[in-house]
Amino acid sequence: MDADEREVCIYLKSYPNQFISGREICRRAGGKRRYRDDENWAIPVLTSLVEKGIVESDTGGHYRLLRKKADPKRKWVSPHVKEI
Repeated sequence: MDADEREVCIYLKSYPNQFISGREICRRAGGKRRYRDDENWAIPVLTSLVEKGIVESDTGGHYRLLRKKADPKRKWVSPHVKEI
């Protein structure tokens, strides 16, 4: 994962389970100067993250981080800890 992908992922972590438009990610994730230099800098980054399976997108061009699924084989240390 390179620096651009990391910036986008850190920004998307601040909005869990919420889809955010690609334009808003371009505007907020890299800062003002990055947005002024290139308004669509995050679009190729987002498409690569979708291909890698880190980010999911909807039909409207909005993106969010994939949620980690809970491990169904989770074992408790003791029954007392499970009750708590």
